[in-house]
Amino acid sequence: MPTLEVTDEMKQELVDNLKDPRYYRILINGYGGESSYMSVSKEAYEFWHPITEEHGDGDLCHYLVNAEDEDFEFDEIEEVPVEAQFMKDEDGDTRPWYEPPNEIEHTWGVNYDSAWISVDEVAGDEYGAEHLDAVIDREEVTHLVDRVYEDSGDECLEINAYQCCDEPDESVKYIAQMYSIEKGCFFDGIVMTHGDFDPRKLRIEVIEFLNGEDTITQMFYNGEEVENFGGDTIGKGYSAAVWAN
Repeated sequence: MPTLEVTDEMKQELVDNLKDPRYYRILINGYGGESSYMSVSKEAYEFWHPITEEHGDGDLCHYLVNAEDEDFEFDEIEEVPVEAQFMKDEDGDTRPWYEPPNEIEHTWGVNYDSAWISVDEVAGDEYGAEHLDAVIDREEVTHLVDRVYEDSGDECLEINAYQCCDEPDESVKYIAQMYSIEKGCFFDGIVMTHGDFDPRKLRIEVIEFLNGEDTITQMFYNGEEVENFGGDTIGKGYSAAVWAN
């Protein structure tokens, strides 16, 4: 029977597991926001697309923000024809943009390319635990990923797990997107270890959504999902678009 070779890394892991638990708070800040993607009719697309192409998305954003109250003051158009009022449901009731009819995707998170990460050692696993030490201080996520790969080589876990969202059903011919742009903290979670925080054990889930933007959606440490206590962001505006699928 072959003898198991005990490496220095295995010895260190055993030592770490005998230590008292330590806690690290992970914060991810940057620009991102909330998006709603919805299926719209050909008539709605043919009305809104040339307007956004010629004049920008101002009137489309105004329609989406104010559709529920139907309190409109457009800049470039007089009114929205009935066939282009895609925020009405089957009963004729108008819905808010964040709970629209015919929604095919809803997202919230920070843009991968604009995100930065901080990791602080804290005294416990409760929210607001006392700060003990700064481990990573406002490092760009993309820089952290590059640094971990460079330092670890083939031994590194897939720190940035990248995937694309599901393609819309073939029946979806035209898509509208409403995007609430936000800035601030999008992730705030705590991990427990029995040794130093090891960035090689991070796994950052990144999804490319329908508008082509890469969004951080989840965080894992040592194979376990890190619970997000919730973000603290402020709104910076809106953008909207329609396109053929």
